[in-house]
Amino acid sequence: MPSFDIVSKVDPQTLDNALNTVTREIQNRYDFRDTKGSIDFDKKTNIILVTTENTMRLGQIEDIIMNKFVKQNIDATALDFTKEEYASGPMIKKEIKVRAGLDKEVSKKIVKIIKDQKLKVQPAIMDDQIRVTGKKIDDLQEAIAALRKADIGQPLQFVNMKS
Repeated sequence: MPSFDIVSKVDPQTLDNALNTVTREIQNRYDFRDTKGSIDFDKKTNIILVTTENTMRLGQIEDIIMNKFVKQNIDATALDFTKEEYASGPMIKKEIKVRAGLDKEVSKKIVKIIKDQKLKVQPAIMDDQIRVTGKKIDDLQEAIAALRKADIGQPLQFVNMKS
């Protein structure tokens, strides 16, 4: 029986390359000269910690991060900027979460989109991925097309296609 998996992940090497180019640009830009600030990435929690002196520079660093991620072909929706910045002494810190895996709400939303298409496919939630099975590959391709059109708010990859 044909099937495929829906996942949401970011290649760790590409992510590391993008963050290295962000760091390099911040070190070389004139408007960031003689400023204290840093960008750290925690690989276990998938959080980018940005530390800088004021909110204007924080906004500029966020723009640089978005631009470099897009240039490295990382979907910009993989970043979660919703957490507010907080003060830590004279510095401002902000945590930017890199979304990896599908959480329960997003998984339910994807399953609902697939079921609303009235296709003869069966989605099944398996931890942080969704397996979709059906009798015809054409039905699976229609499900993929419907998900590409839908606004999930997170990058999706369709992997492990078996016929």
